[in-house]
Amino acid sequence: MDFDFLIKIAKEAGRAILEVYGADFEVTRKQDHSPLTLADLRSHAIIDGALRERYPDIPVLSEEGREIPFEARKNWDRFWLVDPLDGTKEFIKRNGEFTVNIALVEGCTPVAGIIYIPVSDRAFVAGASEGCWEITSGGRKRLTVSPISPDEPVRVVRSRSHPTPGLEQFLSLIPSHRIINRGSALKFCSVAAGEADFYPRFGPTWEWDTAAGQAIVTAAGGVMVDLSGKLFVYNKQNLLNGSFIVCSSREWLKNTGILEAASKLPRL
Repeated sequence: MDFDFLIKIAKEAGRAILEVYGADFEVTRKQDHSPLTLADLRSHAIIDGALRERYPDIPVLSEEGREIPFEARKNWDRFWLVDPLDGTKEFIKRNGEFTVNIALVEGCTPVAGIIYIPVSDRAFVAGASEGCWEITSGGRKRLTVSPISPDEPVRVVRSRSHPTPGLEQFLSLIPSHRIINRGSALKFCSVAAGEADFYPRFGPTWEWDTAAGQAIVTAAGGVMVDLSGKLFVYNKQNLLNGSFIVCSSREWLKNTGILEAASKLPRL
């Protein structure tokens, strides 16, 4: 995997995003009522074009690309899964917490990913065999998740702009915890970098929202599962995700029995 190439196109997309970010821009609404800006479209055009030119045999599935029916993609061995601008609400609020997400999915599993943060020029990069690292102007740093201390509150990261139905009810299962707010895919980065322990999500997301983050957390030693404890999968017939848990420790999930307890809560 040519990670230098992926970083290059993510940065190119980031520069295009920042050009719009620094000017007045119009916000429109997509069919699902989610916001759309010129930055989303420019980033998509850069990433989609570069990936198709460099890897013509690997299909691209992007949030801002054309819809691809399941019949056309169900036999894909691998494909790129792209969110050209994750955190459009954060972009509109101008708080800097938005990202460019690119993942390579093999079968139904993300095996490589990059999350680039244009405002801070930070990249989180991961491969199944290469591990996970953060790249800044100061160099590269290998990342691993932090163990969850039994003597400290569990650090729970949650969405800054997307309320998660049932979250407070779920958090009642973890009496000792503290909340960290993050926008976009930065929640995955927080777990991978050891800044947070736990990211539960029960509200709607799409596959392109989570694939790069899953690759990064997994390569850093963490885990992403559904509420039955099964590994999260991709290229489903319906690209809308169900609920999931990201955690720095599978053993902690198992030993606390939190998933079993959560399954008894009404309609998480």
